[in-house]
Amino acid sequence: MGDSESESEAPKVKLRPIVRLGMFLISHSHLLSVVCCTAGVLTLLLLPLLAKNTYISENALMPGSANPMLSSQEVSEANGLVKDLTNLDLKPMASGIESQRLIAQYMSNLGAEVSFQKFYPQSNQFHPLHFFSSPDSATIRENISCSSFGLNTVGIIRAPRGDGKEAIVLVTPYNSEKIGLGEALSLGIAYSVFSLLTRVTWLAKDIIWVVADSKYGEYAAVDAWLRDYYIPVFSGLGTQYAEMCHGLEENTITERNMRDGFKRAGTMAAALVIKVVDRSEQFEDSLSIYAEASNGQMPNLDLINIVNYLAVHRQGLRIKVEKMWSLLNCKWLMILGEILESLGHLAKSLNPQWKFGIPAADYVEGTATLASSLYYQALGIPTGPHGAFRDYQVDAITLEISSRVSSNNKGRQNDFLLRGGRLIEGVIRSVNNLLEKFHQSFFLYLLTSPSKFLSVGVYMIAFALLVASLPMVAASLYAHANNLDPSFEKNKSNHPASAANELGITLRSWKWLYAAKKVLVVHLWGAVVLLLPYFICQIPNCTPTTSFVVWVLLSIFSLLILFWILGSPFYYVNASQPQQREWALLKSVTISAAFIGLCLMSVINFATAEIGALLMVPMCLMAHPLKLDVKSRKLRKFSRVACNLALGFIGFPPTAFLVFKGVFEGFDGISVSDFWNWLESIWAWSSATYLYIGMIHLPCWILCIHVILHPC
Repeated sequence: MGDSESESEAPKVKLRPIVRLGMFLISHSHLLSVVCCTAGVLTLLLLPLLAKNTYISENALMPGSANPMLSSQEVSEANGLVKDLTNLDLKPMASGIESQRLIAQYMSNLGAEVSFQKFYPQSNQFHPLHFFSSPDSATIRENISCSSFGLNTVGIIRAPRGDGKEAIVLVTPYNSEKIGLGEALSLGIAYSVFSLLTRVTWLAKDIIWVVADSKYGEYAAVDAWLRDYYIPVFSGLGTQYAEMCHGLEENTITERNMRDGFKRAGTMAAALVIKVVDRSEQFEDSLSIYAEASNGQMPNLDLINIVNYLAVHRQGLRIKVEKMWSLLNCKWLMILGEILESLGHLAKSLNPQWKFGIPAADYVEGTATLASSLYYQALGIPTGPHGAFRDYQVDAITLEISSRVSSNNKGRQNDFLLRGGRLIEGVIRSVNNLLEKFHQSFFLYLLTSPSKFLSVGVYMIAFALLVASLPMVAASLYAHANNLDPSFEKNKSNHPASAANELGITLRSWKWLYAAKKVLVVHLWGAVVLLLPYFICQIPNCTPTTSFVVWVLLSIFSLLILFWILGSPFYYVNASQPQQREWALLKSVTISAAFIGLCLMSVINFATAEIGALLMVPMCLMAHPLKLDVKSRKLRKFSRVACNLALGFIGFPPTAFLVFKGVFEGFDGISVSDFWNWLESIWAWSSATYLYIGMIHLPCWILCIHVILHPC
């Protein structure tokens, strides 16, 4: 009696506050998951309201602090180059080497060091061993001919006040086989600045002007030059074959510089890609900025800020960034913008210091720009040749200037060259002031307009709210499945207390391992699915539709094989009595895997993780066996059945792609081949989104479908 009384009077162990908090969150996980998901979506919709005005973080940049020095003299010289190039393009017998010789001659007349860089177009095909590494520089296409290589022309100005350790790069892509007016004007702008910089005394960084031969693609030409700049190739098939092919005259500047070899300057501080496009429908000159590089990498925001400031406040250009144009005409988005605008007016009436809300039109435009910025970062494909620089950690952007210049209007052409040249001069002068690399401003950001941005500390809130519910629900499911395990209750009644507890813990641990084993098998299958396109590409004359069908069939077959080898033996502790809560353990492990995968993906490409969380989190949380919901015959259960079917349909990667493509671009002409072409493009560019689809999203979708169709 004394022992029993002492045991009953023994003080209860007081749990730590963090343990009590964890128990509270787990016990209310369903309510908290609804709150977190709703808050995450609302936060994402409110992001345009939270955008801040851009500002120059690095004081040394001082954009616009000096008057531009570019004058009509440099513009006149640039006009001469434009005229010679356009006249050369009109000659029927003119070859690409003639234009390169002409550009090299103009560079040499300014006193620049001129060199040529020969490159071959590389086959841009998927190879699993080269996914996150640069392809071999000696790998070229088969059956090459004398006209099958590109030739970049490079001019270097040595800074009079520099030590040769830093450089600024100008890139002007052009097609050597056919030069249009826009390409000639971009060369003219770069030449006018190049001409000025040969005479200034304030230059402290070397200037490299790369005239990239873009007949095989703008990115390929720039990437080939950067590869040789950072990874010298002293001998190889490409160099030997190129020298064998081209028979240039011995006394030409081209042949002399070819013998001089590849010329280099210092470490690159920044790079500007200059392109001129003809937009005759525009009523004014405008400037489009492209900044996205591979896997969502962005240049330092200060580089965009100085371009925006100089273009707007010094040259009077209208700045544009990419938008999701379909969202501009979205009615529900306009209604939401009007509601937020009304709430902003109400908040201002209550307290004038509350600055909440923006005009509805600005909200819609900001949302369209934000969606475009998210999309292109998540896509992981560079939006221009500047992406090649970002792979070497060089801040670079592409400046696409829209021109209304015609070949007959010389006055308009002079004004255009003057404004464009002064813009580039101002940017170079600001970068020239830097004593170190860009580091003060942001590298992780989203744009909502050319002059507004969202830092990572703001837009990560939406992602954090979306994924916060996953570990809580996973822990709740695990606890619920173990506490209500019928086999554990049966063993508890037939054995002593200590033995029953020990046996119950053992059984529960094994069941968790069985669920983890199945999840692991499915994720291994995802890795197999990632490798299948490499073998499908070897099939000759295979259309995209056929490739997609073969990929789906092989994926299904490989999944069945893996389950037969790894997944089916010892699936249950007692195969004759499958446990009612086995699906809960499987869902718990699936949600845990989804949480880990999304968090890892957010480190590689945050935009991909953000979009993936919008699709995956509701699908993982709502997954529930249809058989149990149908048996209950309640309206709430049937609504969950409808949600599961809808989320399962939309969550399938090909379906999600086609639905989003139809919403944003229209459903006319959509086919399954579009998904294969898109998939082929992201794996060819080594986009991490390709890994996300195969290693995270698709396995979690399969597991959620398995939970939904579980026999119970």
